[in-house]
Amino acid sequence: MAPFFDRYTNGLNAAVRAGAQTLLLKPFVWSLVNVQVHGTEHLDTLPTDQAFILVSNHSSHFDTPLLFGGLPSRLGRRMATGAAADFFFTKWYMSGPTSLFFNAFPVERASQQNRDPERTRHGLAGRLLSEGVPLLIFPEGTRTRTGAMGPFKPGSAALCISHAVPAVPAALVGSYAAWPAGASGWTKGRPPIHLMFGTPMWPRPGEMASPFSARLRDAVIQLHDSTAAAYGLPSQAELRARANVAAAITPEDAPQPDED
Repeated sequence: MAPFFDRYTNGLNAAVRAGAQTLLLKPFVWSLVNVQVHGTEHLDTLPTDQAFILVSNHSSHFDTPLLFGGLPSRLGRRMATGAAADFFFTKWYMSGPTSLFFNAFPVERASQQNRDPERTRHGLAGRLLSEGVPLLIFPEGTRTRTGAMGPFKPGSAALCISHAVPAVPAALVGSYAAWPAGASGWTKGRPPIHLMFGTPMWPRPGEMASPFSARLRDAVIQLHDSTAAAYGLPSQAELRARANVAAAITPEDAPQPDED
């Protein structure tokens, strides 16, 4: 195996990562927000060596550490995710923690070297799946600016189909309120966040990427809304309605938060 991929699959690295996640990352993030994790029993059927793609809504900077920390260690210790090369991999003090905690691989943005970020991401991601490495992918492609979910890009569904691996839907409820896009920092006072894992989903025989992606999005919405209803938090429909009202009363020339 090439040294580049050995970094993502090496057993010693995975053990160190699991220790760092358990002893450093999770206690820190859990001290800032009140996290409740639901549905881990749905993951019991996944073999430890099974590659899969974890798909979730994307609401705040808390999402990646919450998803890594919420997974059972036997699954999270091997998982990898993509991170912007021009932000997370240009300085050692950024690339070191990002690689340590999240097993991250660099992804070029569209503005970098005229590359297509989706093609670059999928090339690396596909090779990692082939080596048995699970992946975390946010199919929306960026954080929501309103709390409401955006459309899913079909890339994660296409990877599941082409590499014959399942997708695990997950939903984060309350993450946007804990650290909204454009805010300078997280909300104080340990706001509540609920993380719900769903049942692994496989592509149907002959199913194309777009319909499978739509099924995944529906599953994430169902997980979100059922959890929100149980804890008195807004559903996706309510979040969309609030966003529409805000857009109607916000001047068109008002400053907007920067993109990821």
